[in-house]
Amino acid sequence: MKRIEPIRALSIPRLALAVLFLAVVGNLLWYSPWVQKIFYPVPHKALIMKYASEYQMDPYLVTAIIRRESKFLPWAESERGARGLMQLMPQTAEWIAGQIPLRGYTPEMLHDPETNIRMGCWYLANLKQEFYGNIPLTIAAYNGGRGNVRQWLREQKWTGKEQTLELIPFPETRAYVKGVLHDYSMYHQLYD
Repeated sequence: MKRIEPIRALSIPRLALAVLFLAVVGNLLWYSPWVQKIFYPVPHKALIMKYASEYQMDPYLVTAIIRRESKFLPWAESERGARGLMQLMPQTAEWIAGQIPLRGYTPEMLHDPETNIRMGCWYLANLKQEFYGNIPLTIAAYNGGRGNVRQWLREQKWTGKEQTLELIPFPETRAYVKGVLHDYSMYHQLYD
């Protein structure tokens, strides 16, 4: 039978205690608001507040969408061609520019944070109005298209209730709505 040296025997409990200590401290730090705010920042806060207020949108919803769409990178561009912080498609943005109106609009302006946030907030407000203030429907229409959401409602595939997100027909839109709602909740918890 092999004999355990006393120094090694003492170091095993100390190591276990150190690991436990680090796990507890790490857990406490991870869930502290100041650490969480690192993962849920609010860049462009003044612009978000300005245009969310102008178009009567919750700034935390706008922030959650920007986080999900572009990770706050103004030069973000999707494979499909969506551009800027709120990932607006050039065709949609051209329509929005005519509605606001935004004189002298060019697709390159979508990389300008102020222009993109202004147009994105207007568009969200437009969708929110169309879908009677229903936030999950608004988010789904922002990602999956208002025509698709209208069809889902007409065909009773999804009612727009948060409890029935699993019924959203498009997997990408389903994941997007869940993600934005999660981020929206986190922003309210951290910044309210």
